Amino acid sequence: MTMKNIKRDRLSLRFSSKPLGLTLAACIGLTACGGSGDEVVTPKPDEKVYPAYTDIKASGGETTTFDASESGHGFSTPAPNLSTADLAHHLEGDLGFETAFTTAPNVEHPDLDGLGPVFNNADCNSCHQRDGRNSTPIVPADKERIKLGSEAGLFLRISKAAAQACTSGNAANDYCAPPAVPNFGGQLFHRGVLKARPDWEDNLFGGQADVYLSYETKQVTYSDGNVVTLKKPLFAVENPYDAPGETLNSANLTSDLLQDDVLMGWRNGMPVFGLGLLEAIPEKDILALVDASDSNGDGISGKANFVFDAVKAQAGDNDPVSLGRFGWKANTPSVRVQSLGALRGDIGITNPLFPDESITGTALHDSYLTRTGFTDTGEDENGAPEASAEFSDSVVFYAETLAVPARRNVDSPDVREGARLFEQVNCTGCHKASFVTKSSGEIGGVAMSDALKGQTIYPFTDMLLHDMGEGLADGRPDFLADGNEWRTRPLWGIGLTQTVNPQAGFLHDGRAATVEEAILWHGGEATTSRDGFMALSIDERKQVIAFLMSL
Repeated sequence: MTMKNIKRDRLSLRFSSKPLGLTLAACIGLTACGGSGDEVVTPKPDEKVYPAYTDIKASGGETTTFDASESGHGFSTPAPNLSTADLAHHLEGDLGFETAFTTAPNVEHPDLDGLGPVFNNADCNSCHQRDGRNSTPIVPADKERIKLGSEAGLFLRISKAAAQACTSGNAANDYCAPPAVPNFGGQLFHRGVLKARPDWEDNLFGGQADVYLSYETKQVTYSDGNVVTLKKPLFAVENPYDAPGETLNSANLTSDLLQDDVLMGWRNGMPVFGLGLLEAIPEKDILALVDASDSNGDGISGKANFVFDAVKAQAGDNDPVSLGRFGWKANTPSVRVQSLGALRGDIGITNPLFPDESITGTALHDSYLTRTGFTDTGEDENGAPEASAEFSDSVVFYAETLAVPARRNVDSPDVREGARLFEQVNCTGCHKASFVTKSSGEIGGVAMSDALKGQTIYPFTDMLLHDMGEGLADGRPDFLADGNEWRTRPLWGIGLTQTVNPQAGFLHDGRAATVEEAILWHGGEATTSRDGFMALSIDERKQVIAFLMSL
């Protein structure tokens, strides 16, 4: 029996189960069963009102798993309502998700070759450890900074500053896509295969440039005197391949990467469970939450990002633009585009949706092919992309059909009070509790699994962009998102984040070591809610955290 079959059998025995129905705790007296979580109720005098989602356990509807709530693999369970055929497809994708690729050519295992020539990691799992967040790098106390290598799940988006803000995408303006950096592209790859760089003797496995990480700290003091120390990552990019040894402090900067108009935005690997459900939310339900002019005066506007859709473009659509749903700035429209874009981008594995290497046409790639004589042009021995359609489809389906973990401790008085206070300080102004997924149709250009249809889900996100203030800003626009705007992160599963990976951090660059730190970094449209949280007593703040940790 092959290792592949052994793993499939093991996973089948571990995860196979009959479909679970949507199990709800007894409804509280003030709300109706089966509600969306957003009902308005009229309280009696001096009576506390608890939100309708207070007692909800099945965050993912029938895709919820109740079997891994305190496990290090709490994000890695297949949706329990998958059909037998869909479960087999999911397990194939699981194998692909964990595949570590090698440098081309790999004569003995040609199905594994194609890594790079420059890349950020060699497999999907390294950036999404156990299907959750990556580990936040630690800078030892005796060092000022560290150089990022194979241990980092962080990567850097790069682009040139546009002459003016783009407000409506079309073919003439490249659909408002961030302008690529000449000879580098739209993402910085800090690792490389052997001889990737022209100066490979001194940079044996070097990528496009070296990346260094350090931290600066600041303190936030509550009115009760409690102090929280916040850390912010600082990154330095040095030694680019087109000007070895140069840094921003060099007298005459010649590298395309180190010019003043190059924008850089740091990104952290996200959890990958529940993604198919988020894509199955009807577009009209998301757009109904847009409030660009803040008509209700709550200080929260909410904006949709509309982005280039590679699936539509490949199908010949004359207007290949879709609602952005994924990525820290909602810059990708579907799990398919997100997953296969990362396969090509982060790892360097071309596929049917993205058949060209990320660095095709750059001086680095041209030099690599000329110097080495390798055939790493992004094609396999048959002239097809490095990843087959079958491999690509299974990895996408895997990311679409991972189960959502059930909530925990919902009967705890502190958790219940935390839910009430979460609502009281209007965290739900952005973190909308619930949606119902569509009952038919496609996601990513392919018919959606029956397991995702018609599910009442509780992701706690409005899927929209919000200005989060200067403290979190990266200053880099991405399609219609500006440098201060970020998509509202879903909160489901957040309480298991550090159970799955104890070294995981929060926010787009992993700066927050705790959920409390993440709250304190909120600004911009979230300022009123952050200040409301800070105004609570220490016991009430702990109750809000207890609620979040129950999700």
